[in-house]
Amino acid sequence: GAYVLQVKATDADDPTYGNSARVVYSILQGQPYFSIDPKTGVIRTALPNMDREVKEQYQVLIQAKDMGGQLGGLAGTTTVNITLTDVNDNPPRFPKSIFHLKVPETSHVGSAIGRIRAVDPDFGKNAEIEYNIVPGDGGNLFDITTDENTQEGVIKLKKPLDFETKKAYTFKVEASNLHLDHRFHSVGPFKDTATVKINVLDMDEPPVFSKPMYTMEVYEDTPVGTIIGAVTAQDLDAGSSSVRYFIDWKNDVGSYFTIDATEGTIATNELLDRESTAQYNFSILASKISNPLLTSKVNVIINVMDVNEFPPEISVPYETSVCENAKPGQVIQTVTAADKDLSPAGQRFSFRLSAEASNKPNFTVHDYRNNTAGIETRRNGYSRRQQELYFLPVVIEDSSYPVQSSTNTMTIRVCRCDSDGTILSCNVEAIFLPVGLSTGALIAILLCIVILLVIVVLYVALRRQKKKDTLMTSKEDIRDNVIHYDDEGGGEEDTQAFDIGALRNPKVIEDNKMRRDIKPDTLRFPRQRPAAEDNTDIRDFINQRLQENDVDPTAPPYDSLATYAYEGNGSVAESLSSIDSITTEADQDYDYLSDWGPRFKILADMFGEEESYNPDKVT
Repeated sequence: GAYVLQVKATDADDPTYGNSARVVYSILQGQPYFSIDPKTGVIRTALPNMDREVKEQYQVLIQAKDMGGQLGGLAGTTTVNITLTDVNDNPPRFPKSIFHLKVPETSHVGSAIGRIRAVDPDFGKNAEIEYNIVPGDGGNLFDITTDENTQEGVIKLKKPLDFETKKAYTFKVEASNLHLDHRFHSVGPFKDTATVKINVLDMDEPPVFSKPMYTMEVYEDTPVGTIIGAVTAQDLDAGSSSVRYFIDWKNDVGSYFTIDATEGTIATNELLDRESTAQYNFSILASKISNPLLTSKVNVIINVMDVNEFPPEISVPYETSVCENAKPGQVIQTVTAADKDLSPAGQRFSFRLSAEASNKPNFTVHDYRNNTAGIETRRNGYSRRQQELYFLPVVIEDSSYPVQSSTNTMTIRVCRCDSDGTILSCNVEAIFLPVGLSTGALIAILLCIVILLVIVVLYVALRRQKKKDTLMTSKEDIRDNVIHYDDEGGGEEDTQAFDIGALRNPKVIEDNKMRRDIKPDTLRFPRQRPAAEDNTDIRDFINQRLQENDVDPTAPPYDSLATYAYEGNGSVAESLSSIDSITTEADQDYDYLSDWGPRFKILADMFGEEESYNPDKVT
């Protein structure tokens, strides 16, 4: 009787004329599932609890027929497709009441060890199932989740299994609909329960250590071979096997310790130094003799205990000073101590003066009994002129066993201070300065001295530079290089062979002079040359003299260099030029040149017999 839908047919006949327009509905196909009201056309379900899981779709053929007319009842038909929609009206059901699973004891925590499934005939979200473990035997070791694709219950391991501890587990699993329809609560509980039995399979497992980690302690400098502890591992399988121990070779501390392969005892293999390494961390492996491939590992930590082997010392080097106007009992320095050893809790350091310093009336040490001490004065004033530095031996002692102590010498410098105790100067040189001369004045004096030294050095450098420039100028004067030629000559006599006085002073009266480049045998009068006029141009004069020398066989050798210069009127220098030579070739006899060897052959050819001389052949 549930309402499905309503159909309606229309008739074009006149409704006022008899029953021609009156329509009656009926079902030709679709019974006995549906029924229709003949007057209203309302379709309803004809059977209770129609199940979509049995049949989902139905085709209903409906006829509409009028009630009268001359033609005697005309009819029309239509087909209605009806689809049943799913509702959550079916609870999930397990296909069997007990599920058996076999799980190896070596299964990893979190891994899936089995699957179970409940069946729900509904569709879509109405078929989604939620699985839960009923609190009881396996609630702490196992967990179950739903596979969204298959709607299966996946059982997972929460804790490790051990066949030797427990061989089987039994627990119940409940399957229920995730989405409930309140219209069907009266039908019954929408859930089902099944029993799961898990049998643990015995597997060959590695040894198990008695502790998850071992911590040991040993004193530094313990003799080699001393046993400091042991580790223990057992084979818990049914057929128990012996265990062997060894240090993991991957650690770099294998040389410091050894382990007994059978007993598992750990001993020192070298002397340990806590100041070098305070803690060792390494791993020990245990393997079964029956199956060496099955190993287990455990971490071992060894703490090296400190032995009091270092004496305490002053923590930092102090720069201690005392004023000349210090009063007795004044604290000039507070000192602390440090120990290279690992100081235990409550370590105490004591301070005192050494025995030889206790009788001196200069300073004393006041131990504050909190690991600090103060250096106090014992005199009324100190004098830098008498003693600038004091050396104070302080003995520091610790409270560990065995007791260690050291003597530390402190240097105390005497300084000049003002009335408030502010240090003004601690330099040694300041002792010998006049009373009224301050440090600033001393610096000013030194600066003046430095400036004077710089001025003197600059002055000397300028003088030397000026002198050097003068020498260089005189050496470069071309007038000093009167004659220069490459042919070997007669030595010093060549420098007096020529007179260029006439060139330097055109008004010089030409005197009769003999050539000085050779030693004449007989005296001959020189060839006379006209004197230069006052208005003679110097260039014309020089060119005239050059032409005369070019054609004059008595001129100097052609491979010589003659330098001419004109100094002007009134020069006191005499001429060295060959222009003023008073002799000619006719006046001299040069035959002796051929006796001087091959070096003078050219000169002998030039100044020899006239018939043998050919100027064109001279180069």
